[in-house]
Amino acid sequence: MSEASAPAVGAARQTALDPVTFEVLKNAFATSVDLMSEQILRTCYSFVIYSRDFSSALCDARGNTVMQGSGDIAVHVGTLHFQAKAVIEEFDGDIHPGDVFAINDPYRGGTHFNDVSFVRPIFSKGRIIAFAQNKGHWADIGGKVPGSFDVSASEHFGEGLRITPIRVWSGGKFLHDVAQLLVANTRAPEQALGDLHAQSEATAVCEREVLRLVDRYGTETVELAMQETQDYVERTVRRRLADLPQGRWETVDYMDLDPGKSEGLVPIKIVMTLDGEGIHYNLEGSADVVDTFLNSGYGTTFSAIYAGTKTFFPDVPLNSGFYAAVTAEIGPEGTVVNAGWPYAVTGFCSGPYEKLMNGIFEIWSQIMPERAMACAFNLEYLLVGGRDARSEDNPYFMWYDWMAGGWGGRSSKDGSNATAPVFGVGLAVQACEGQERLTPVLTTMHQIGTDSGGPGRFRGGCGVEKGGTLTDADASVMSYCCDRARSITWGIEGGLPSIPHGVWLNRDTADERFLGSVFSSVPVQPGDTFYRPSAGGGGFGDPLDRTPEEVLEDVIDGYVSIERADADYGVVITAIDPELDRYEIDRDATATKREWIREHRAEWITSDAEEVAAKYRAGDLGLLDVIRRHGVILDWGTGELFEETTRQHREQMSRRSAAHWAA
Repeated sequence: MSEASAPAVGAARQTALDPVTFEVLKNAFATSVDLMSEQILRTCYSFVIYSRDFSSALCDARGNTVMQGSGDIAVHVGTLHFQAKAVIEEFDGDIHPGDVFAINDPYRGGTHFNDVSFVRPIFSKGRIIAFAQNKGHWADIGGKVPGSFDVSASEHFGEGLRITPIRVWSGGKFLHDVAQLLVANTRAPEQALGDLHAQSEATAVCEREVLRLVDRYGTETVELAMQETQDYVERTVRRRLADLPQGRWETVDYMDLDPGKSEGLVPIKIVMTLDGEGIHYNLEGSADVVDTFLNSGYGTTFSAIYAGTKTFFPDVPLNSGFYAAVTAEIGPEGTVVNAGWPYAVTGFCSGPYEKLMNGIFEIWSQIMPERAMACAFNLEYLLVGGRDARSEDNPYFMWYDWMAGGWGGRSSKDGSNATAPVFGVGLAVQACEGQERLTPVLTTMHQIGTDSGGPGRFRGGCGVEKGGTLTDADASVMSYCCDRARSITWGIEGGLPSIPHGVWLNRDTADERFLGSVFSSVPVQPGDTFYRPSAGGGGFGDPLDRTPEEVLEDVIDGYVSIERADADYGVVITAIDPELDRYEIDRDATATKREWIREHRAEWITSDAEEVAAKYRAGDLGLLDVIRRHGVILDWGTGELFEETTRQHREQMSRRSAAHWAA
């Protein structure tokens, strides 16, 4: 799908229903979806789904989204209607009451193979009036590695089971053989079967609620309200757009690398136009597919566009009416934002998805400066899988973990600390106690990361540090899906970058290894330890404009160290009694230090990059000075200079940061 607009939802006319009935039904649709979500939350088998990696939707008879759940994760937002339409297309004329269909196909508008959707048609008067859908992330869907995240995959065949639209219940009869075929291809079939039943029953809850509305208001009124709910959103968005400046904006964000090519960041280009007719995006010029699983299919690319744009319209409900106001040219198949079959796409969430969202944030920050926000940290997944030696039958286990991190500094306040990724704001941090009970992995550290927020007039939110130890396990491997070890989370309007992502194995020991931000099937043994930070958000505005008092508060709170208060903000602080939070600002030294930084910082990002790398390798220059002062990107384990990556990083840092510094 090289070009697409939102599915047609009818004319954006004034509502034909009386206002009271319209509001009651619009909110009742939202309740029906939220009840579906509550059902799955209380009956799922998977700890991943229990941690809210799921979403629900009510679609009309054509598959257009009428209502999303209030706690859904962003990545699912723009894909559920594609999957409902795939079911309709596949089974047109052969859909009956009591049917339930499954689909996870990313080449039919889905996300990745782990996200399995169940779609139930809702009938009234002998015809389909709606579809209820629930999508949940199964912890394993087969494939080469536990957790189904295989970095080495360039085609989808090793990533796990691809479920094209398939009937799992037929006329209310459970098709046991079909269900067994699905779950037998996972490493935890009992868990998958439990989630299959839980998700299907959740769609039955939505069906019950919609039919209750039909009994009270009538079929035609409920159908009309579904259409009017979409029209209302489209009308609202178009009215908002009429009050905004018209024009053309563009930006570029990057993925870390294409492992099939020499080093260098992978560009994702975004052009956005407002022309009085709607919002138009163009992603042509983005890189070709990469030789790993970080590519995006068309469904997830549209989802990123919708979710990124929706962030700047937070009070507007989200349905196909919103999509009708947004069009996008995503280019031909074979690019990193429109991979197409059979390219590997499981890691899209850490690849193009959030780059698109953050690039859209940057563009809309210029249009709505009151809502401006710098770059947020990148979604990351760490998976450890193998055999659980704590049990006699030695079952498979999947320790499947994601972390919170920092969002970007904003135009009037600091970024949010330790927050779910923009990919899925509804995601909950998984409870360490639950993880330790279910898997042989002990959490040894989980805390706010000092100095992780990008410096700025408004500081980026802080990320998190997490460490663990593998205990009683056999034949275990570790995989990591992330990015931004090189395309560091960036600041805007003069703000500075955050910190790089990446995993360290046996840190601070003789066996220390930096594994990077994308790897899979790394063997790990009982007793091995691992550590990883999540980045904070990028800074907003010149760090030298942050008041010394605000920097002092950051030091007291543990968000900024005394050393980085000096280096990044030019604020000289003396510790009097840290246990009592007694510190003192040296005003004269601060004025002198800030003047010195102003005089030299433009020179730092043009200094000889190899000399900077040599100082890092010798231990004479710290990682944050390398990134924030000099704009140099290295292999953080060996200190090897990435020359082309550094050039690209410095170019972006000059545009987003240095260009906004006062002389």
